[in-house]
Amino acid sequence: MTLVVHGLGATEGEARIPASGLPGTRVVLTLPGHGSAPDAPPDYWDYASLARDVLSAADEAGATRAVGVSLGAGALTRIAAEHPDRFDRLALLLPAALDEPRGATATRAYERLADAVALAASDGGAKLREILAADVPPGVDVGDHVERRARALLRLEDALRTLPRRCPLDDAAVLAPVRSDVLVIAAEGDPMHPTEVAETTAAAFPRARLEVLPSAAPMLTHRRELRALLTGFLG
Repeated sequence: MTLVVHGLGATEGEARIPASGLPGTRVVLTLPGHGSAPDAPPDYWDYASLARDVLSAADEAGATRAVGVSLGAGALTRIAAEHPDRFDRLALLLPAALDEPRGATATRAYERLADAVALAASDGGAKLREILAADVPPGVDVGDHVERRARALLRLEDALRTLPRRCPLDDAAVLAPVRSDVLVIAAEGDPMHPTEVAETTAAAFPRARLEVLPSAAPMLTHRRELRALLTGFLG
């Protein structure tokens, strides 16, 4: 039983990508403010709240393994620190922060998205779609991904403004007792998910390995390689 936890602003299709081909039963969690889930309550967007909800879902499903993307990876890292024996295996994709808030480049990227969401009431989301389209690698056919992602982010202005000031842990040293096997997958050249954060995350777990995919958007460009890594690790 594997729990899959998506990243901030993920569409329903994006949320299912890491679940593709995994052995056994897969449960794809939908966080507040995403898909058909209700909007997040006030002051929700911190890793303590996220970890509580993700852990509750994992317990309800009886999940012994978990995959988290970006925000989901942060929530699973928080759970691992608080419950070192909870999961047998963890796959952490594109971790964005560990024990320090996001850097200046990532914070500016979040602020641009938040400002574009705020502007959507007057420009119909044109600026938001422009920013999202600029992040699509050249030559990659993503269908209506930009439109769907823009619609998803319109519900998440508070999260976009809050999360850059948050981090999953106060001190990465609390991960030392974790005995889960951990796979950390990083993107090369993604300013919102720096490779350095993935390296630090992998180094903090006693039983972790790091894989770096040569793309700033591997969920779009390297799905086959991503699937091979996940199925090999979780199979």
